[in-house]
Amino acid sequence: MSSVRVELGSRSYDIVIGGGLLRRPQSFAAVASPRASALVVSNTTVAPLYAQALHDSLLPHFARVLRCVLPDGEQYKDWQTLNQVFDTLLEQHCDRRSVLFALGGGVIGDTTGFAAACYMRGVDFVQVPTTLLAQVDSSVGGKTGINHPAGKNMIGAFHQPRLVVADTDTLRSLPRRELQAGLAEVIKHGAIADSGFFEWLEGHVEALLELDPQAVEHAVRRCCEIKAAVVARDETESGTRALLNFGHTFGHAIEAAMGWGSWLHGEAVAAGMVVAAELSVALGSLGREPQQRLLDLLRRAGLPVEVPALPVSRYLELMRVDKKAEAGAVRYVLLEGLGAARLGPASDEQAARALLAHGAQAPQALAGA
Repeated sequence: MSSVRVELGSRSYDIVIGGGLLRRPQSFAAVASPRASALVVSNTTVAPLYAQALHDSLLPHFARVLRCVLPDGEQYKDWQTLNQVFDTLLEQHCDRRSVLFALGGGVIGDTTGFAAACYMRGVDFVQVPTTLLAQVDSSVGGKTGINHPAGKNMIGAFHQPRLVVADTDTLRSLPRRELQAGLAEVIKHGAIADSGFFEWLEGHVEALLELDPQAVEHAVRRCCEIKAAVVARDETESGTRALLNFGHTFGHAIEAAMGWGSWLHGEAVAAGMVVAAELSVALGSLGREPQQRLLDLLRRAGLPVEVPALPVSRYLELMRVDKKAEAGAVRYVLLEGLGAARLGPASDEQAARALLAHGAQAPQALAGA
């Protein structure tokens, strides 16, 4: 077991990482509240696997442990599903001392965190991520929210958890595709912030796919260290935290265009990183050799390196809704080499050409240029 501290003054918290944590009551002692209610929010896939174990670990620490099971899938990250959490809280007369526990992947974590941010103007919550993507990325940093048909995560709030408990044993129940999708976010952390970690991934990607315990714990811990340091400097994404969205501007457009849940978030981010790297090369900040290393690593992880064959105009339209856009102009996360990134502008034509190089459909004007 290891831990990483997210330093945010009075809102600081620990990320605890290791195998078997879910079944240890002591893992949750830091948030014990013997007179309060605990609500475990999970989904129809994860709850049958782990909800009872979490219930048993929480019972010594709370007056009662309740459960709310939501449908599984990105398409359910919406107002209707969010209201199911509120309905349970209200029906059970939960007060401001109540603590919500998000047991699942990124959708459950984002939805539960947003519910906690809103209920009675804010109650505590704990992230208990069960996917690789959630353990290395979405459970850390306090971003919560739901999707809108026009854009991903456009409705939400910054609301930090009290604790993150990342039980790496839960990754053994992941379908192969989900594990590969999580590796996209692992690779992203190396690409933007740590060239040594990126090189380590090149040597250990197969071990991660086989869920070697030491390799998994090292990868999760290093990603959490990188993200914790960024969040401590820029909690509300007014500056450097936006660099964590490498690949996400293009990736979110893929998710929205294809329909929520058609592409997994990590798959869309992987293809988005490929396009963002292509754009970086075109703008002169990245060489072809590091770009090829990124593509090769994504391929070895079983991730897509082409975007869906949709009109480039559709991608540009969706990217203007991106949260990093300012006055309708998109700011892109660009690589300056493996392990270094920056925010920068690009014209629609430059972004379009990067998309065309990796699978988007060309309008006549660009196709003949």
